[in-house]
Amino acid sequence: MRLLVNPIVLRMGLVFLLAAGGFLLAIVVVRKLRRSFQEESSEVQHAPISSEGLPVHAFQAVIQQLKQEKHALTAQQLAERRRAKASDTLSATVLANLSCGVLFFNRAGLVRQANATARKFLGFASPIGLTIDEVFGGATVRGNSGQASVRQALSHALSGQTAVRGLLADYTTRAGESLVLELAASPILGDDADLLGTTVVVTDRTEIERIRQEEQLRGELSSEMALGLRSSLATIAGYAQQLVQSHDAELTRQLADDIAAEAARLDRTTVSFLAGAKKASAAV
Repeated sequence: MRLLVNPIVLRMGLVFLLAAGGFLLAIVVVRKLRRSFQEESSEVQHAPISSEGLPVHAFQAVIQQLKQEKHALTAQQLAERRRAKASDTLSATVLANLSCGVLFFNRAGLVRQANATARKFLGFASPIGLTIDEVFGGATVRGNSGQASVRQALSHALSGQTAVRGLLADYTTRAGESLVLELAASPILGDDADLLGTTVVVTDRTEIERIRQEEQLRGELSSEMALGLRSSLATIAGYAQQLVQSHDAELTRQLADDIAAEAARLDRTTVSFLAGAKKASAAV
């Protein structure tokens, strides 16, 4: 009896009863929740699809649309690659058939592309990866302020500032052939005005320069010949005046011989000049 009325025992018994009740209540609640969850799952599986929910065929339609878009995107990418390949082929064909050489230097100043004409002019099997100094070697560009290297003359184009055109450079190939090359350079800029590289166009002006020099020389010879003709005619005129005024037979014969000799020299000079002009015209 004392044990039953002990406060500690009573408290322990009360705690035990509360714990047991809570445990039983928890079991009941868990069972109800499990049963409710199972019933809802069954209703979802067997109940007809409502208009508010997202039906399965909608997912299938979305997936089908995504597949169609993927197919269209793949076809578009394939078409873009074909167009890019066709453009590259066209560009390569055009460059290969140009009579002038074309070089493309990247931002680092290295050759990234060169057509066959450029390789022929410069005497390289493949200048890809070479710098502008290595490509043009000791070539010098003519200018009003004296001669300069190709890099110096094209510095504005290589740095992306402005195009440079109409420069004449004296170039010696690896085989020792002297050429006169006309250079034109244009910077290539991107959409953000960033420098992508520089295109250098090389034209062989050696034959044109030779003809120009011959024309210049022929003009100088013409001037010299005109002076010579004038001098010869003045000499012949002087001899003729003396011949008219002379009454001495010996002097008359001497003056006639002098006139004939001067006329023969004049004829040789004229024939030689005409022959040179005819040869130059045939060469052109």
